[in-house]
Parts: sequence; C-alpha cells; structure tokens
Amino acid sequence: YKTVVFEIGRAVVSLLVLLVVAGVGASVFQNMPQFVGERVRPQLSRISIAKGWSRMFGVQGLVEFLKSLGKLGFAVVVLGFTLSEDHRRLLAGMITNPVAFGLVIRSIAVDILVAIVFVMGLIAVADFVWSRFHWRRDLRMSKQEIKDEMKQSEGDPIVKSRLRSLARDRARRRMMTAVPRATLIIANPTHYSIALKYVREEDSAPMVLAKGQDLVALKIREIAREHNIPIFEDVALARSMYKQVSVDSVIPSQFYQAVAELVRIVYSKKAERRLTS
Repeated sequence: YKTVVFEIGRAVVSLLVLLVVAGVGASVFQNMPQFVGERVRPQLSRISIAKGWSRMFGVQGLVEFLKSLGKLGFAVVVLGFTLSEDHRRLLAGMITNPVAFGLVIRSIAVDILVAIVFVMGLIAVADFVWSRFHWRRDLRMSKQEIKDEMKQSEGDPIVKSRLRSLARDRARRRMMTAVPRATLIIANPTHYSIALKYVREEDSAPMVLAKGQDLVALKIREIAREHNIPIFEDVALARSMYKQVSVDSVIPSQFYQAVAELVRIVYSKKAERRLTS
C-alpha cells in the first residue's frame, strides 16, 4: 500500500511541477518579465466595483473565460482518450503484488504526463498565436487616430486649404499688377487671356506676365483696355497657350512664329503712330 501511495504521489508531484514549469515558461516566452512600478502603485480605481464588474463580466472577461473553458475541455478530452485503454491495466494491476502495481501506476502516469505535455504544448502555441494577433490588433490606430496624427504631422487640412487660397489670392494680385507692363494680350473672346511682354533690348523671347480664365480673363482685358494695350482675339492660340505656358516664364518655342507676327503688328502700329505724331 505504501508503495502504491508513494508512486501515485510522485507522479502527481511530477505532474504539478511540469504544469508550473510549462506555465511559467510559456509566459516568459511570450513576454520577457520586467518590473513595472506603475502596476503595483495603489490606485483607487482598481477597487472600483463597477470597473471590476465590467472587467470580469465584460467582453474581454467573457473571451478569457471561454479560452480557459476551451483549454480545460481540450485537456479533458485528450486525457480521457489517453486513459480510455488504461483502466483495464489499472484494474488488472490491483490484483497483482504491490511492486507490479507500482509499475502499472508509473506507466499510466507516464501516459498522463505525455498527454499533458502534448496538450499544454498545443494550448501554448495556440495561446501565443492568439495573444500576438490580439496585441497587434490593439496596436492598430483607428481612422480618427490616423486623421489626428496626420493633422499633427502635416497640419490641419482646413488651415492648409485656407493658406493655399491666400497664396493664390496673393499670386493673382501680383499677376494683375504686372498686366500694365504687357506688350499685348492674346484672348479668347470670353474664356482665356494671356498677357505677354516683349522688349527687343531686354527679352530674348516673349514672357508671360499673366494668364487667366473666365473672370480673371475678363479682368486682364479690362486692365489692358485701361492702359491701351493691344488685345488680339485668337481662339485656338489663346486656348493652346493657356494650357502650356506658365506665369513669369518665356513662351515655348512652338508659339514663336505666331506670337512674333503679333509683336510685329504691335511694333508696326507704334511706328505708324510716331510718324503720324
């Protein structure tokens, strides 16, 4: 009898030690232990009944309960399957001498240990995968957090839009102040206007002082009339130049011939006026 008790006790102790080592090892493998003083600092919120209730019976508590229940059920099923054939050996060993019965108990204990190690290994792997997945999911930022971070790093889109609008207004005003220096205006009757400046002694090619569409185009033409600047209406040329030229830049070479003809007309009229006067 003492031998049987000793063998059973040794098997149970070995099992408990193995379970403790497996649990601690799984925890250390997933997250290295470190001392965090904040965790042990007394806080009144930790003894709040409402928060404790929500922590135990909330969604997270339910998930942890189901995980523990699943682990227990899985372990029971595997152990039951392992021991389903050992009960005959156990009954047969009871009618043998104590020494032989101890060997039977040890064999059964080894089967139990192997089954428990197998079960705990599978549970540890599954729990590790789930914990990592849950941890990475919790680290993801929500859409609102992404928007807030973009605002902090790149600035508020509303403020940036307002700044761009102010910059466009300043550029437009600066462009309008340059129109009186233009040599000629090329216009589509209502939609496009391009103000060009060309002085033989200063410019290697005609330069774009201003360009505009719709209301801005009409404003350019209005300023040109106030300063007696020639306006040439050419729908195709105005439309093509508006898409390809930039303010404060010379015109592309493909427009040299067409613009040169208009510049020649402007200079011819100026020469005629000087002769007439």
